[in-house]
Amino acid sequence: MLRSTATRSLLKSFPKAASSRSSYSAASATFRNAIPGRQLSNRRPQVLAAFTRPTTTSLLYATQAGPPFDRIDTKAEHKIGEKVIHPDAAHVDTGSSVRHVFEKSQAPPEAPEESPMAGIKGDIETIKETFSLGEVPKESLYIGAAGVLPYAATSLSSLYLAYDINHAQATGGAGYLFSPETAHQLLEIITPIQIGYGAVIISFLGAIHWGLEYAGYGGHHSYRRYMYGVIAPAIAWPTIFMPVEYALITQFVAFNFMYFADARATVRGWFPPWYSTYRFVLTFFVGASIVMTLVGRGQIVKADSNLKSPVDYVKQDRDAQWEALEREEKERRAAMVKEGEEEEEEEKSDDGESKEEDGDDKKN
Repeated sequence: MLRSTATRSLLKSFPKAASSRSSYSAASATFRNAIPGRQLSNRRPQVLAAFTRPTTTSLLYATQAGPPFDRIDTKAEHKIGEKVIHPDAAHVDTGSSVRHVFEKSQAPPEAPEESPMAGIKGDIETIKETFSLGEVPKESLYIGAAGVLPYAATSLSSLYLAYDINHAQATGGAGYLFSPETAHQLLEIITPIQIGYGAVIISFLGAIHWGLEYAGYGGHHSYRRYMYGVIAPAIAWPTIFMPVEYALITQFVAFNFMYFADARATVRGWFPPWYSTYRFVLTFFVGASIVMTLVGRGQIVKADSNLKSPVDYVKQDRDAQWEALEREEKERRAAMVKEGEEEEEEEKSDDGESKEEDGDDKKN
């Protein structure tokens, strides 16, 4: 079939036909003009010569089809060639994209590794940005700071009273401001105040979820949001019936649990973006206050294992009253015995006198 005259004339006409299809690059045009080798025979060189196509170079664009050939504007080229190029050293760039590939890089040398102090300074800046709370509304910031003050006051008071008691135990006398008994009594008043206040705050943190659910902030999520308002008071209020150390530890865990819940809610869009940072700072101070109270009471227990409770003071007063009554009873009985002995002596003396008088009468 390839040897026919009609076929040969058809094949020779292919290079003369202009390509009507647009291409994206000269390489793709070359690839398109290539003839598969499996259609030719190595034994027929005349056929290979007949299938040879000239390479057509054209500037084509990916956005829109351009002309098949690049037409050069000779007049514009002549005008550009007549222009005199003046040197401008201020705008000369010594950099080159080719030099970085084929030669040594002309880029400036890399900066030396940062010292450990630079990393510490960066960490300090991060901490400053975290505690700055610049995005928090002033009302929330002021009220939150005021809410931390009762915790700080009770914790510092507990630490001082613990120090006063330890000082009294070490010196065998009284503390700087209070006696050990008075310090114990004040400590037993301050610690329940701190525990009760913590229960109120934990319940309030759960109630915030209810308020934002009612307001529809971040959408309505029903029980997924309401459960935090139930879990918080369910954990907080039983702590007022626990021993002091267990109550403080439970509230510490509850505060951290509520912080993680609020942080997750902030990521989900249930709270304003600044709320997680705001809660982190407040939880940090509250947790530090609880830890200080626990450390102070632990030092007291180490120095004086027999902490006196109000019940102990009542028992001590009752024992003192019984001792006073026993002492009075002994004194009364001793007085009665003494009076009886005096009466017996008087009776004996009276009997002796009466006998003497009877003897005198008989003599007379």
